[in-house]
Formats: sequence, C-alpha cells, structure tokens
Amino acid sequence: MKTIDIAAGSVRELNQALHDQAEHCSEREFVVTNPKGAHNIACGLDASVAVDIHGHAGYFCAGMNKSASVTVHGNAGPGLAENMMSGSVRVKGDASAAAGATAHGGLLVIDGNAGSRCGISLKGADIVVGGNVGHMSCFMAQAGTLVVCGDAGEALGDSLYETRIYVKGSVKSLGADCVEKEMREEHLTELTELLNRAGFDDNPADFKRYGSARELYNFKIDNAY
Repeated sequence: MKTIDIAAGSVRELNQALHDQAEHCSEREFVVTNPKGAHNIACGLDASVAVDIHGHAGYFCAGMNKSASVTVHGNAGPGLAENMMSGSVRVKGDASAAAGATAHGGLLVIDGNAGSRCGISLKGADIVVGGNVGHMSCFMAQAGTLVVCGDAGEALGDSLYETRIYVKGSVKSLGADCVEKEMREEHLTELTELLNRAGFDDNPADFKRYGSARELYNFKIDNAY
C-alpha cells in the first residue's frame, strides 16, 4: 500500500503516479491524505487499482474512471465520477451537483445525499444514493439505473430515455415524459442486486419505479409553435 500526501506534493503528481499503473502495475492500493477539497483527484484512471481518499474532494473527483475502485472518506464536489466507464466510485459523505454525469458504466455509490442533476445524461452506469437527490436528476438520461433510498427533488427524469429510476421516498415532481411504472419481478430482482452491491439493506418492495413514457421519441406536429 502506497500513501501519497497531497499537501507534500500536488494533485498532478498523484494522478501521474496512478496513471503509471496502467503500464506497470507495481502498486495495487493507494491511500491519499490531506486532499483538502482539491479538484480533479484520481481522474482518468485506467488500471485495477484501489484508491482511498481520506478527506473531502473537490470538482470532478474520479472523473473518466476505468477499472479502478475509488473511495472518498468525506464529501465530494460537482462532477463526481463524471464520464466514468467502468470500475467503482464510493463517497462516504455527500456529493454535490452532477454526480455521475454522462457515466457509461461502472457503479457509483453515494452514502449520503446527492445534489441537483445527479445522473444527468447517464449512459449506462448504475448509481445508488443512500439519501436524497436534488432537482433535475437523470435529466436526459439514456441508459443505466438510478436508485434513490431517500427523496427526489423537482423534475425527476425530465426528458429521459431508457434509464430506470427507483425511489424509496417521495418525489417532489416528475419531469417531462417521466412517469411511474409497474414494479415487476424482474425489476425487484435488479433492484435487490444493486442494493446488495452498494451494501444497503433497504427493502426493494418499498421502492417505486419511474421511466420514460416514450412520448418525446418522435416529433409531433401538434407540439410545434
């Protein structure tokens, strides 16, 4: 296990050390200390390494992640795990706006709350939030899954495509073309698996499912001005 103190170096040096593992994986586990809200920590990883960040992270932590497992023992700023391709990212605290934006694959787990636009333009990743999500979450989300163990803010799933949304608590309002859907056995099975992977013990039967009504897929002349 290698410990890197950002206060004694820089985020650039940290990321370079992590990127070097893509060619010669001499270290499998990294501990990052004194992040102090620094931006772009552990971005662009492309190796099966584990990174534990002890403290709060700033913008775009673990962005473009591929294969790595990143854990933030604190809170994370906007753009957490943005454009993640695979691997896993976990935040022990809260995440700010646009967590998991455009993420194509992998698993993002937020133990606390997530801010606005969680999973915006989601493209295939799975996101599990232990608390609440803010307004416009899953706006224009195309594929993947969002699980919310708390409440959801305004305009949930606005203009979404085929992303599946599961919410345990209340939903302040649904966005355009987002509707509540039947929770069938296949969805209970999927939700159970995601909750287990995230390490949550919530009862899948307590959730409701939301998805696209598919009314925006084609142009309709009656909607023209």
